[in-house]
Amino acid sequence: MIAAAIVDDEAPARSELRYLLAEHDDIDVVAEAGTAADADALVRRGGYDVVFLDVELPGLSGLELAPLARAAVVFVTAHERYAVDAFAVEAFDYLLKPVDPERLARVLERLRATAPGGPDAVAKIPVVAPGGSELVDFDQVYYVQADGDYSRVHAYDRSYLSTSSLGELAARLGTGFARIHRSYVVNLSKVSAVRRSAPDRIRLQLDDAARTELDVARRQGRELRERLGL
Repeated sequence: MIAAAIVDDEAPARSELRYLLAEHDDIDVVAEAGTAADADALVRRGGYDVVFLDVELPGLSGLELAPLARAAVVFVTAHERYAVDAFAVEAFDYLLKPVDPERLARVLERLRATAPGGPDAVAKIPVVAPGGSELVDFDQVYYVQADGDYSRVHAYDRSYLSTSSLGELAARLGTGFARIHRSYVVNLSKVSAVRRSAPDRIRLQLDDAARTELDVARRQGRELRERLGL
């Protein structure tokens, strides 16, 4: 079962999307938000596998909320011009209003393929290797870095190229990982130290061979400190 959340300030739009999702037996709408404040709280709270997020909310942009999400983000918008912006913040996908049922079905099929709880899911990431592919266990991953349309998966002392986007891997890796920046997802179990890099910014140090340090985006700082118990 895939848990879904819907964020849209228009009640008819939420109702229509909820109706379309109900046509799929393995999709469960577990939360909705219609105001900027409720949307912010919902996105930060988590508890869902995918959030269908309206781009234009009164007082707040869905593009600002997306990096805070703990799961896959599918933007829902009436304006095609937002497609480029959606992928710039590593959204999983986007839908145009009115939502086309067939287009939605294709998005859901991709989600099923990457869902951690999917029937065929394994806790491994396929990466590019000479002559084929290798599989990297989730617990071997220290962090993942955006690399154009692809990603670079960093283990203890080496890195691998993945043909999945950072958004796709963020959705697949699950709750033990955190999106700390538009370009980074970090395995929180590999964080060895937290330092302040500016009055309102923090930096993570990992316990990999290079003792990698990564800055946390300002908007993710508060949530990350809470998750780390700081």
